[in-house]
Amino acid sequence: MKLQSTPWMKGIVTVHVRGGKPEQLVNKALAGGLELSSIRWTSGGLLEFELSVSDYFRLRAYLKETGCRAHVTRRRGLPFWLMKAEKRLLFTSGIVLFLALMFLLSSLVWSIEVKGNVKLTEEQIRAVAKQEGLYPLQWSFKLADADVLSKRLVTKLPGASWIGVEKKGTKVVIQVVESTSPELPELQSPRHLVASADAVVTQIIAERGRPVVKRNAFVKKGQTLISGTIGNEMHSQTVVAKGIVRGLVWYQFDIAAPLTQKTKVYTGGKKTKWHLVFGSRALQISGFGGHSYEQSETIRVEERAAWRHWTLPVGRMKETVMETEIQERELTEADAREIGLMEARAEVIDKAGADAVIADEKVLHEKTDNGKVYMKVVFEVEQSIVTEMPLVQLQGD
Repeated sequence: MKLQSTPWMKGIVTVHVRGGKPEQLVNKALAGGLELSSIRWTSGGLLEFELSVSDYFRLRAYLKETGCRAHVTRRRGLPFWLMKAEKRLLFTSGIVLFLALMFLLSSLVWSIEVKGNVKLTEEQIRAVAKQEGLYPLQWSFKLADADVLSKRLVTKLPGASWIGVEKKGTKVVIQVVESTSPELPELQSPRHLVASADAVVTQIIAERGRPVVKRNAFVKKGQTLISGTIGNEMHSQTVVAKGIVRGLVWYQFDIAAPLTQKTKVYTGGKKTKWHLVFGSRALQISGFGGHSYEQSETIRVEERAAWRHWTLPVGRMKETVMETEIQERELTEADAREIGLMEARAEVIDKAGADAVIADEKVLHEKTDNGKVYMKVVFEVEQSIVTEMPLVQLQGD
């Protein structure tokens, strides 16, 4: 017969029987109401079976009657587990304390993420959420239902048409959908479009207004390109001039490129520190003491414990202090020249605008002196040359 699950609560022992009459022992024990299971002969010729602790004490009478001796080879069940736990009280208490701490930490709201807001600031949304009891380090069971929170937040944030609140582990995500209103056209005064720099016009497209220059014409800074006055002398009208005008503009640079280049490199020396992370706090557990590096760079890598889609507020952080040094590299004149030109090109594009194109570049003068390559360079750049000038009408005109 097979032992049921209840004897495990009382404890189960495995017994080897020696001497006497083992067969009679089994028959008499079963007839006496003892529950034996897993009855078999071992390879050593001994009879083996399992029974509960209470039945084991009742077995003694049958052992004397049949002249057998019993030896317990294995113990299992709740009583024996409790005996081991009592011997390892500190370890068991630590496990219980750890599980309790994990439960408490996972019951807190550790972070709040706001998504979808454009006009409403994150500070506004967090302030209203705090009024409803939703803030970091708040107990999850104290929060109202997500649907209730959503309705309350929408009521207190007039700029929102819908707000969703979703709890993901220890993080709460507030998804905002703002109400839309038709954009009002920007009010503009009549204006001319004038040249922002001396240039040669390469393209002119007048969407509104009257073009007054042609392609390939040379214009000076401030000269009108597209007029905001249309019509003739008898019947004229002012409009907001609009269009595209591009032209060739010249930039002159004095470049001084050094023949030595300083770069930061890692030497291979490093010191590692480990931290335990609890929410936004970190407790260092290894790698104490400073370092002797004159120059260094610190790299941090944080790992959070996760279970399925839950990210727990506990984890570890590895902090590696890497030793660095500055090394100098000798450049050829050609390399220094190219580096200087690359930096100048980047500065040109920054001044001329992202849509600018360098059409040509000319080195007017070049020399090497005192460890540097000196150059005078002129860049020919095609760019937008439009700027606005308000059109003021005189009274009586």
